[in-house]
Amino acid sequence: MTDTAYPTQWRRPPMMVKSRFWRIALTLGAVIYLVLALGTIEVNYTRVVEGLSRAQRFIAGFLQPDFTSRSRDIWIGIGESLTMTFTSTVVGVLISIPIGLGAARNIAPRVVYLVCRSIIAVSRSLQEIIIAIFFVALFGFGAFAGFLTLSFATIGFIGKLLAEDIEDIDEKQAEAIRATGASWVQLVNYGIQPQVMPRLIGLSLYRLDINFRESAVIGIVGAGGIGGTLNTALGRYEYDTAGAILLIIIAIVMVAEYSSGYLRRFLK
Repeated sequence: MTDTAYPTQWRRPPMMVKSRFWRIALTLGAVIYLVLALGTIEVNYTRVVEGLSRAQRFIAGFLQPDFTSRSRDIWIGIGESLTMTFTSTVVGVLISIPIGLGAARNIAPRVVYLVCRSIIAVSRSLQEIIIAIFFVALFGFGAFAGFLTLSFATIGFIGKLLAEDIEDIDEKQAEAIRATGASWVQLVNYGIQPQVMPRLIGLSLYRLDINFRESAVIGIVGAGGIGGTLNTALGRYEYDTAGAILLIIIAIVMVAEYSSGYLRRFLK
């Protein structure tokens, strides 16, 4: 076993722009652009002062959350968010697996590769809130629009990262499977799946966290979930109820984060 040689002295990384003149010019240009950009922002100081007073009331409500006044609406919204989160993650991951396989250049034919990459690009090009508005317009208000939104977003997220993981696999293991005369399905099952499965599980759990947080956002436009209840509470200036909703969201995200971390360590 050979010893790995590590550098003993710090070295300055190479400069992208070697000319001192151009470095100064680019820095000044960036500063000037920043100043001009800030100058175009119209600040209404009256609204700023009013916003500060509302912020004080919101913080006071956050420190004294009200879990009882609108408890029924809160728990219905939480139930919808959890349902959308779980179902959209499962469906999105199941659909993204074949798309991710097709989007991997090293195992997919070029036509399939281009089609799958196009699907991923379309999914990733739109924010969840834009997709939610589109599905709400098509299917109406409710959790179904939120489920479709989160599933669509999950496909682009998981499909892209899964394809990149497949392209970065150890080709020696895959070549060994090919040398036995294995079919494409056997290659995926024995040469690729063992290398990418731990990563896929981790990404799925991470996407589960993201989908729950996004369910609170898309609910604001009518796609179901706790976001609608939160928006209603803020619109009625019920900051104590809004604080209660935010605390519940934080608690669920923390539980999901610790649980997913434990599960990832267990699977490894």
